[in-house]
Amino acid sequence: MAHSPEQRDQIERRIRAAIDRLLAGHIPAGGACDVKTLAREAGVSRAALYRTWGHLKDEFEKRRAAAWAAGQQPDPREARIARLRDQNQRLTHKLARTHTEFNQLKERHQVALSVLAAKEDELQRLRRELGTFSRTSPTAVPEQGVVPLRNR
Repeated sequence: MAHSPEQRDQIERRIRAAIDRLLAGHIPAGGACDVKTLAREAGVSRAALYRTWGHLKDEFEKRRAAAWAAGQQPDPREARIARLRDQNQRLTHKLARTHTEFNQLKERHQVALSVLAAKEDELQRLRRELGTFSRTSPTAVPEQGVVPLRNR
Protein backbone atom coordinates (compact mmCIF):
# COMPACT_ATOMS: atom_id res chain seq x y z
CA MET A 1 0.00 0.00 0.00
CA ALA A 2 1.40 3.38 -0.97
CA HIS A 3 1.73 6.01 1.71
CA SER A 4 0.77 9.61 1.29
CA PRO A 5 3.56 12.18 1.59
CA GLU A 6 2.30 13.12 5.07
CA GLN A 7 2.35 9.46 6.18
CA ARG A 8 5.86 9.03 4.76
CA ASP A 9 7.04 12.14 6.67
CA GLN A 10 5.42 10.87 9.87
CA ILE A 11 7.01 7.41 9.53
CA GLU A 12 10.39 8.94 8.75
CA ARG A 13 10.14 11.17 11.85
CA ARG A 14 9.25 8.12 13.99
CA ILE A 15 12.23 6.21 12.63
CA ARG A 16 14.59 9.17 13.16
CA ALA A 17 13.24 9.65 16.72
CA ALA A 18 13.79 5.94 17.41
CA ILE A 19 17.33 6.21 16.04
CA ASP A 20 18.05 9.16 18.33
CA ARG A 21 16.62 7.36 21.37
CA LEU A 22 18.56 4.17 20.75
CA LEU A 23 21.82 6.00 20.11
CA ALA A 24 21.26 8.06 23.25
CA GLY A 25 21.19 4.82 25.23
CA HIS A 26 17.45 4.53 25.79
CA ILE A 27 17.26 0.83 25.06
CA PRO A 28 13.89 -0.80 25.82
CA ALA A 29 13.71 -3.91 27.98
CA GLY A 30 14.50 -6.97 25.92
CA GLY A 31 15.93 -4.85 23.14
CA ALA A 32 19.35 -3.87 21.93
CA CYS A 33 20.87 -1.11 19.87
CA ASP A 34 20.13 -2.93 16.63
CA VAL A 35 17.91 -2.81 13.54
CA LYS A 36 15.33 -5.18 15.01
CA THR A 37 14.75 -2.92 18.00
CA LEU A 38 14.83 0.16 15.77
CA ALA A 39 11.96 -1.22 13.67
CA ARG A 40 9.97 -2.17 16.76
CA GLU A 41 10.52 1.23 18.39
CA ALA A 42 9.55 3.08 15.21
CA GLY A 43 6.44 0.95 14.74
CA VAL A 44 7.40 -0.39 11.32
CA SER A 45 8.18 -3.91 10.20
CA ARG A 46 11.78 -4.91 9.67
CA ALA A 47 10.96 -5.73 6.06
CA ALA A 48 9.64 -2.20 5.53
CA LEU A 49 12.68 -0.75 7.25
CA TYR A 50 14.96 -2.66 4.88
CA ARG A 51 12.85 -2.17 1.77
CA THR A 52 11.34 1.28 2.04
CA TRP A 53 13.44 2.99 4.68
CA GLY A 54 16.81 1.41 3.87
CA HIS A 55 18.52 4.79 3.80
CA LEU A 56 17.46 5.37 7.42
CA LYS A 57 18.57 1.89 8.43
CA ASP A 58 21.96 2.61 6.82
CA GLU A 59 22.13 5.98 8.60
CA PHE A 60 21.40 4.24 11.91
CA GLU A 61 24.13 1.66 11.34
CA LYS A 62 26.67 4.33 10.33
CA ARG A 63 25.88 6.50 13.35
CA ARG A 64 26.03 3.47 15.66
CA ALA A 65 29.40 2.42 14.19
CA ALA A 66 30.71 5.99 14.57
CA ALA A 67 29.56 6.07 18.20
CA TRP A 68 31.29 2.76 18.90
CA ALA A 69 34.45 3.95 17.15
CA ALA A 70 34.41 7.09 19.29
CA GLY A 71 34.24 4.95 22.43
CA GLN A 72 30.58 5.62 23.12
CA GLN A 73 28.46 2.60 23.77
CA PRO A 74 24.74 3.36 23.56
CA ASP A 75 23.78 -0.20 24.50
CA PRO A 76 24.76 -0.95 28.12
CA ARG A 77 24.66 -4.67 27.41
CA GLU A 78 27.16 -4.27 24.58
CA ALA A 79 29.38 -2.16 26.83
CA ARG A 80 29.23 -4.85 29.50
CA ILE A 81 30.00 -7.57 26.96
CA ALA A 82 33.01 -5.59 25.70
CA ARG A 83 34.19 -5.02 29.28
CA LEU A 84 33.81 -8.71 30.13
CA ARG A 85 35.66 -9.71 26.94
CA ASP A 86 38.56 -7.45 27.93
CA GLN A 87 38.56 -8.84 31.45
CA ASN A 88 38.43 -12.39 30.12
CA GLN A 89 41.39 -11.70 27.83
CA ARG A 90 43.43 -10.18 30.69
CA LEU A 91 42.62 -13.13 32.96
CA THR A 92 43.48 -15.62 30.22
CA HIS A 93 46.89 -13.98 29.76
CA LYS A 94 47.43 -13.89 33.52
CA LEU A 95 46.51 -17.57 33.78
CA ALA A 96 48.97 -18.43 31.00
CA ARG A 97 51.75 -16.50 32.80
CA THR A 98 50.87 -18.17 36.09
CA HIS A 99 50.89 -21.58 34.43
CA THR A 100 54.33 -20.89 32.94
CA GLU A 101 55.66 -19.71 36.32
CA PHE A 102 54.19 -22.78 38.00
CA ASN A 103 55.91 -25.10 35.53
CA GLN A 104 59.21 -23.28 36.04
CA LEU A 105 58.84 -23.62 39.81
CA LYS A 106 58.05 -27.32 39.45
CA GLU A 107 61.24 -27.76 37.41
CA ARG A 108 63.28 -25.83 40.00
CA HIS A 109 61.71 -27.93 42.76
CA GLN A 110 62.66 -31.11 40.92
CA VAL A 111 66.25 -29.88 40.51
CA ALA A 112 66.39 -28.93 44.21
CA LEU A 113 65.14 -32.39 45.18
CA SER A 114 67.78 -34.00 42.96
CA VAL A 115 70.51 -31.87 44.52
CA LEU A 116 69.22 -32.69 47.99
CA ALA A 117 69.17 -36.43 47.21
CA ALA A 118 72.72 -36.22 45.86
CA LYS A 119 73.86 -34.39 49.03
CA GLU A 120 72.11 -37.02 51.18
CA ASP A 121 73.90 -39.79 49.26
CA GLU A 122 77.22 -37.98 49.72
CA LEU A 123 76.54 -37.51 53.43
CA GLN A 124 75.74 -41.23 53.85
CA ARG A 125 78.92 -42.16 51.96
CA LEU A 126 81.02 -39.84 54.15
CA ARG A 127 79.44 -41.29 57.30
CA ARG A 128 80.26 -44.80 56.12
CA GLU A 129 83.84 -43.75 55.39
CA LEU A 130 84.12 -42.11 58.78
CA GLY A 131 82.72 -45.22 60.44
CA THR A 132 85.20 -47.43 58.55
CA PHE A 133 88.04 -45.10 59.43
CA SER A 134 87.08 -45.04 63.14
CA ARG A 135 86.87 -48.86 63.34
CA THR A 136 90.19 -49.47 61.63
CA SER A 137 92.16 -47.02 63.75
CA PRO A 138 90.99 -47.17 67.39
CA THR A 139 93.85 -45.00 68.60
CA ALA A 140 93.17 -42.27 66.13
CA VAL A 141 92.74 -38.96 67.87
CA PRO A 142 90.02 -36.72 66.47
CA GLU A 143 91.15 -33.37 65.18
CA GLN A 144 90.67 -30.30 67.32
CA GLY A 145 86.99 -29.21 67.30
CA VAL A 146 85.71 -32.43 65.64
CA VAL A 147 83.40 -34.48 67.82
CA PRO A 148 83.36 -38.23 67.09
CA LEU A 149 80.03 -39.59 65.89
CA ARG A 150 79.72 -41.88 68.92
CA ASN A 151 79.75 -38.93 71.32
CA ARG A 152 77.05 -37.02 69.54
